[in-house]
Amino acid sequence: MPSTAEDVLKFLKENNIKWVDLQFTDVPGRLHHITIPASDFDLESLKTGFGKLDGSSIRGFTSIYESDMVLLPVPETMTLVPWSPGVARVLCKVFWGGGKGRFERDPRFIAEEAEKYQAEQGYTSFYGPELEFFMFDKVKLDVSTPQSGTGYKIHAREAPWSDSGTFVIRFKEGYYPAPPVDQLMDVRLEIVDTLVKYFGYTIEATHHEVATAGQGEIDFRFSTLVDTADKVQTLKYVAKNVAAKHGLVVTFMPKPIYGDNGTGMHTHLSLWTKDGKKNLMYDPNEEYAEISQFGRYVIGGLLTHARALSAIVSPTVNSYRRLIPGFEAPVYIAWSKGNRSAVVRVPAYYKGMEKAKRIEYRPPDPSTNPYLAFAALLMAALDGVNKKIDPGDPVDENIYHLTPEKRRQLGIKELPRSLNEALDELESDKEFLKSVFNSSLLDTYIDLKRDEARSLQGYPHPMELYYYLDS
Repeated sequence: MPSTAEDVLKFLKENNIKWVDLQFTDVPGRLHHITIPASDFDLESLKTGFGKLDGSSIRGFTSIYESDMVLLPVPETMTLVPWSPGVARVLCKVFWGGGKGRFERDPRFIAEEAEKYQAEQGYTSFYGPELEFFMFDKVKLDVSTPQSGTGYKIHAREAPWSDSGTFVIRFKEGYYPAPPVDQLMDVRLEIVDTLVKYFGYTIEATHHEVATAGQGEIDFRFSTLVDTADKVQTLKYVAKNVAAKHGLVVTFMPKPIYGDNGTGMHTHLSLWTKDGKKNLMYDPNEEYAEISQFGRYVIGGLLTHARALSAIVSPTVNSYRRLIPGFEAPVYIAWSKGNRSAVVRVPAYYKGMEKAKRIEYRPPDPSTNPYLAFAALLMAALDGVNKKIDPGDPVDENIYHLTPEKRRQLGIKELPRSLNEALDELESDKEFLKSVFNSSLLDTYIDLKRDEARSLQGYPHPMELYYYLDS
């Protein structure tokens, strides 16, 4: 992939590129693009950017009276678009027009600032998100004949009421079934092959997930904060486009099916020395999970700010339909090794392996803005380190099965149960973010999410009609 402006021009020429997609991310986390002629690229434009953006039409960006904005390509993200011959794409930084500098509400800017902040303190961090998703043939609203207790008919290749094949997957029994039960392996492999061949990914695994109808997961090799966020956006972009070729719809919606597992983005996190040579989370002499005292402070920061973090890492009304007991989604603010009922898990697959030592933060889902999510996790972790926040004792039992009284005795709190509750927590606990998250971004984000929650609150749910229409 190109790394300099000169490399970009060479790449465009060698690959006979006619059009370039300039891509960027809005505040809620949705990818946008504008396509321009490749002939517009020269050394000057790659230095000054392209004045092609009306920021007033992008959620969370600017007002109509200050709408001219500039997109500056990031050379190392330039790649071919395999399903569109003669087209390349490149991720962009967003700047104010008129030479006023970097746009402070550009989510990628927040992630870049987080990396600068950690470097100043002598650290670097690595992230490994596990992206889950559903693949559907189509989604159809049907309130007259709910199936399996839902108000939705999900038409999917693997749906348990489908007559499209002999083999079906029962509810909550979709984890790792071999073909022909797993009928979507071919599409997932095309997605990962595309990521590897055209976008430079190293794929660690892909598989069917627990939920019944078409749920999958793709895991790629961990990387630094900004690069991992770029990769999340790119993976979603590729998955949706490859699936569309097969007449399928990929959704990263957290909870599209009632009564079955939702879609998460469990995020693995480790902090190292600035030079990347020593994993500060690892202590071979520590009996419990080989997690160092430094690592415990990281966990302490994440647990302390878990309720506020929810507004960023679980950012939709639908996210809180996933965060309920019984579906492997975390609800209780505790930590443990190998325990998927806790918010923070210390993976315990290996012993004596420094490079593998990390924690897994389980609340995020892929509807989040990854630039903001990873930056917020880092800031919570560093707050724990700087304040030496002890996480308390680990809880090595199924927290879902503990009585409320037992959880109170252990001091186990719960994550918010709604987006509004999470936003309340963020408004009261955002000081730890402010070294990186400017007030303009935070205030805009909270306002957008308040509007979203208020809007959805006003719509009758299909199941409300099912329950109450004859009342």
